Amino acid sequence: MDAYPGAVIPPDASARPPATSPRTLVVAAGRPPRTQGAPVNPPVVLSSTYVSQGVPGPDELLYARIGTETWHPFEQALAELEGTPLPALVTGSGMAAIAAAFSLVPPGGRLVLPRHCYQVTIGHAHDLAQRSGVTVDLVDIDDTAAVLAAVAGGGERRPADLLWVESPTNPMLEVADLPALAAGAHAAGALVGVDNTFATPLVQRPFEHGADVVVHSVTKYLAGHSDVVLGAALATDPALHARLHDYRTVHGAVAGPFEVWLALRGLRTLALRVERAQANAAELARRLADHPGVAVVRHPSLPDDPGHERAARLMAGFGSILGVRPVGGRAAADAVVAAVRLWVPATSLGGVESSLERRRRFATESPTVPDDLLRLSVGIEDVEDLWRDLDAALRAV
Repeated sequence: MDAYPGAVIPPDASARPPATSPRTLVVAAGRPPRTQGAPVNPPVVLSSTYVSQGVPGPDELLYARIGTETWHPFEQALAELEGTPLPALVTGSGMAAIAAAFSLVPPGGRLVLPRHCYQVTIGHAHDLAQRSGVTVDLVDIDDTAAVLAAVAGGGERRPADLLWVESPTNPMLEVADLPALAAGAHAAGALVGVDNTFATPLVQRPFEHGADVVVHSVTKYLAGHSDVVLGAALATDPALHARLHDYRTVHGAVAGPFEVWLALRGLRTLALRVERAQANAAELARRLADHPGVAVVRHPSLPDDPGHERAARLMAGFGSILGVRPVGGRAAADAVVAAVRLWVPATSLGGVESSLERRRRFATESPTVPDDLLRLSVGIEDVEDLWRDLDAALRAV
């Protein structure tokens, strides 16, 4: 039972549009009821507090840190996209959503996560190890047998409490066998959490493969315009959902109403943006694979990519992130970033604009990420313009 009344208003199933395609849901979900004279878009309510007296009812709004009606349409839409009957829990950032998920690991527990996942995720895991005695095991998430062996523990190691999955991973683009990992982790008594930021629910729906918790950095593809910082956490089990919600409420990791309204506005074009960006990424990957200035290119669309078979089997697309190692090593990678004119040298990803960066420029990046790896976030520009700019930069260095 949720400890905070008025916190969560579940979606009204009777009001959901009769849609089966996620491409339609991104447009139709989270709309106001169709009454005469009603707006087609939900309003922004700028209020920190609500009129209340007596014992609050379960759906009563009290205070905007607990819940606000401006969050609900976005939370409903994302829940429908991910395939859970419980509303998403929007948070102030993607890391706030990850922190909520990691709070499910008890003090002294075990957390297994990819060695090549988001660097701040790894940093937070090590922080938990120092503060709460959590044991952290880093694994190659595409090595299913090794991951499940780590989850099972053995000897002095207790079984894991949470298996954390990124697929594809950031920034190495490894693809996990999510159904096999979820089944094996559950057999060992572990929860399974999935960061679905790279894939989006249009490409991958982790709950269908057995995940217990799914998170997003809404900042990236869902909002899609590099103008908000938001996250979201989802669960299918009411008890887990309540724990995540209570963590958000107590820790204050909440979002402003206007930012959530902007995210819902961005969500409306997600299908178009993902389709265009994925097509651009696949075409660029194909050309880069034959480029004389490129030593290695990673994208699951390539038939010889290590993640191709799994991505083709488990996902509805290949995503729009590329990994590129230019000929010439780190110096060449830095020179490419300096030479591009259309591509934006920047961190983050998932916006309409194409961006790139050398990931090991951050001291906190995993030491097993190659020093010369460029992570490219492919946007929705004309692919020929993107290619001319990138090709010129590679040839110049």
